[in-house]
Amino acid sequence: MRIRPAVAVASLTTALAVSVIPATAQAADRAAAGGTVFSDVVVNGGKDVVLGLTTRKTVTITWTAKDPDGVAASWAYLWHGPNTDDADGILPQYPPAGTCTAASADRTTVTCKTSFGVDAARDFRRNGLAGTWKVLAAAQDTGDDWTETDVAGTARIQRLAKVTVNASPEPVKKGRTVTVTGRLTRANWESGGYTGYQGQPVRLQFRKKGGSAYTTLKTVTSGSGGTLRTTTGAKADGYFRFLFPGTATTGPATAAGDFVDVR
Repeated sequence: MRIRPAVAVASLTTALAVSVIPATAQAADRAAAGGTVFSDVVVNGGKDVVLGLTTRKTVTITWTAKDPDGVAASWAYLWHGPNTDDADGILPQYPPAGTCTAASADRTTVTCKTSFGVDAARDFRRNGLAGTWKVLAAAQDTGDDWTETDVAGTARIQRLAKVTVNASPEPVKKGRTVTVTGRLTRANWESGGYTGYQGQPVRLQFRKKGGSAYTTLKTVTSGSGGTLRTTTGAKADGYFRFLFPGTATTGPATAAGDFVDVR
């Protein structure tokens, strides 16, 4: 569903009262006639929003609004789904007006910001909500005309991933085989636990003792239940780890290095 604050502008600083009303053709007509233009839309500082089972975060949206008649008020929120009328997720549920700073006295250009809390346990109970969310930006000009842009920007909200590693035997003779195992899991918002992530490419990396950087040795595909297992040769003392680069719906994860003494 589309959400629109009901605005009564007595002055440029009048607060917004929030209500939910049906979508109208006014926004589209206004945009076509050269209404407010939105740009520089950034969510969470340009970083993906990665949520575990109980993660709580403050998410910020910033944007610029330009209107030749002057911008009286503007707001923005995140939505997920096929379109705004059939959205299956909205953040925040009741969008407040953004805090806007005018670049000039006539307010033809304003830069705006809004922040809101996200609670994974409360707001994300379906795994299908992971992925790309859109930003709806809207504004009211000083002549009380409205503009809405359904997709002024996008952001990704992802499920938190975890990966473990264990290299053995320890110690091992130089030239012998080291077996490296682990497991890739991710937050399952529906079950309330972490479940295996199968069929994903995970990098096996090695850092020599005394070194500062990891080098990728090979890529392993996670098996049933997210299990990871591979072998490599023992060449020098050092640390083995698994690195999962992430997907569109799941954030990246890196295991802490497991040290192997090569003798």
